Amino acid sequence: MNNNSKSGVMEDTLELIIDSKSENESFARVAVAAFCTRLDPTLEEITDIKTAVSEAVTNCIVHGYEGGKGKIYINVNITGNTAEVIVKDYGVGIENIEKAMEPLYTTKPEQERSGMGFSFMEAFMDELEVSSARNKGTTVIMRKKIRIRKDEIKEMTFEELRERFKGIKANLIQKNYGLVHSGMFTLEELNQEMDIALWKSY
Repeated sequence: MNNNSKSGVMEDTLELIIDSKSENESFARVAVAAFCTRLDPTLEEITDIKTAVSEAVTNCIVHGYEGGKGKIYINVNITGNTAEVIVKDYGVGIENIEKAMEPLYTTKPEQERSGMGFSFMEAFMDELEVSSARNKGTTVIMRKKIRIRKDEIKEMTFEELRERFKGIKANLIQKNYGLVHSGMFTLEELNQEMDIALWKSY
């Protein structure tokens, strides 16, 4: 685990290597979720992350290594208010990624797989990237932006706001910070401004 900060932006990294066993799926899900709690997510946000990680790890076990032996590599990178989760295996790979990402598509119908793994990852995370090569493995990259709670804003200093909102120009956040503390800018309006600035910055 690494923990450092550059330019006042929160940065932290978790690395996990687990055996490709079904009993390790729950451990991976809980470990990643616990690591992400430093972003102070809501219960819904942490549940989304756990569900997505569960699906990604299960894919490695069932499809990547086809129930056989292997290692699953999990990296979690926290930058600002974003959690990036990378799940990688060195299994059989995916022949057609586009087809594999279609809802209800499964290569293991005999195992009663739902074919919704990638659909769940897309639904519960903000971004999803999948790369794969036959007999070389698959890498899944997922990102989740954790929203700041409105009731936290009044208690946060300018530097804390900047740390939570990586990519926002200082003059915009300083303007909003001053207005909300003077009563000229509501918390709801500030939250909307922050959302717009966040999406423009990525």
